[in-house]
Amino acid sequence: MFAELGHWYATTQCDPRVVDLYSRHYSAAKNRKGRADWLSAGVVGPGEKMILLTSDSRALFVWSKAMYRRDGQHGVECAVFRNESPLLSSDLIREAVVLALRRWPHQRLFTYVNARKVRSSNPGYCFKMAGWRVAGRSSTGLILLEYDPLRWSLMAQAAGL
Repeated sequence: MFAELGHWYATTQCDPRVVDLYSRHYSAAKNRKGRADWLSAGVVGPGEKMILLTSDSRALFVWSKAMYRRDGQHGVECAVFRNESPLLSSDLIREAVVLALRRWPHQRLFTYVNARKVRSSNPGYCFKMAGWRVAGRSSTGLILLEYDPLRWSLMAQAAGL
């Protein structure tokens, strides 16, 4: 448990609670696997990973650092974020960022949002409220968001902060 942050604790990608939350995430449908597959193989592919679950098992955050990516992105990807809890998504994202940067210092963090699959007129809003910025689009039209601690640090230095 990451007591100093209060909400997240580490678990495994085959944890049944993780699988249950993931199965309701829009990206689960594209992977075309069933519950039994996720329980045995996990919800994310190969590479380093950090699987975070809230104590009430109503929010899930999955970080993944792949050795190779076909899309050319670098850094650590938020592969899954699902929040069914009453907690603010932006607060949970900020806490997850702190944990990721403790494990992978100075790494760029990124995620994709499918605007057609979220119920928001401002897709990625919770990430934006947590300090992320739009960095472009994927070849399939997904919104690319990033959090780059080195970039933010250099901007703060340039502004005299």
